[in-house]
Amino acid sequence: MYTAPPEFEPYWRDTLDTLGEFCMAAEVTPIPLRTTDFATLYGVRLTSLGPYRIFGYLSIPKGTGPFPAIYYTPRYHSVVQPFPQGTSNELRRHVITLAIAARGQRNADKPFAADFPGWLTTGIADPGAYIFRGVVADCVRGLEFLAAQENVDPARIAVVGNDLAFVTAALGNAATHVAAGPELFFGAPPTGGAYPRAEIADHLRQTPADFDAICRTLALYDLRAFAPAVSASRLVLAGPSGSDLDGTVLAPLADAAHAVSRESEQSDYKDGLALLSWLAMQFGMPNAEAIAPRAWR
Repeated sequence: MYTAPPEFEPYWRDTLDTLGEFCMAAEVTPIPLRTTDFATLYGVRLTSLGPYRIFGYLSIPKGTGPFPAIYYTPRYHSVVQPFPQGTSNELRRHVITLAIAARGQRNADKPFAADFPGWLTTGIADPGAYIFRGVVADCVRGLEFLAAQENVDPARIAVVGNDLAFVTAALGNAATHVAAGPELFFGAPPTGGAYPRAEIADHLRQTPADFDAICRTLALYDLRAFAPAVSASRLVLAGPSGSDLDGTVLAPLADAAHAVSRESEQSDYKDGLALLSWLAMQFGMPNAEAIAPRAWR
């Protein structure tokens, strides 16, 4: 049975306490180019741990709320889109969305511009200096901002993304649903595997003397340690069968989090429709057609 290291709770308690010392100082600016007759898009700037200014895209349907909300935590890319590619107009008509660019990603890359590859291992030998301590704080700050919006339904706030979605749902107290596809922080340090986890293996080969220090840092980010704190409805999006993070490998996480688990079918259509169907059910919508692209119907 997995046991979190004794440093886990103090590390994250200190992170959240320090984050709380910084005023959010939100700036919200309309983006006319991405605004439609059914939804308004805003650019959002927030102060996070550091202090560090981060950026986000907030889309709000036109009409009377409250609306369900989807919070897209950062994927492992240099550029964060206003909405995931292929997002339907139907979803924007019915759901508030927020996509956050964390420190190092474009629009949040001053004073720190992340390297890709390289973001995952920046400062990894020191838990206090590890870049993802700040990235996690950025994600929690974004959730705080979203939950404070007056037209958000507090009973329907879903966090969607990779490991950061799961961690944010555990550390933040506003998420009611989470759908997470781990790709960064599960299990022992990888010795190979797919990008981006392969960055860690490459880094260990280059700096073998840091092995113990890196293991101590990664133990503070292992998703199994966060599982008991996730009270939201949970969906674990595993990789395809036979991959290094498939349903069998991630079964201990799904069990610890009492989560539904689904393996990827390596199809944007099938995987996307399954996610939207789950979200529609959680949001109390009759079926996924209410928020799915028309081409998927």
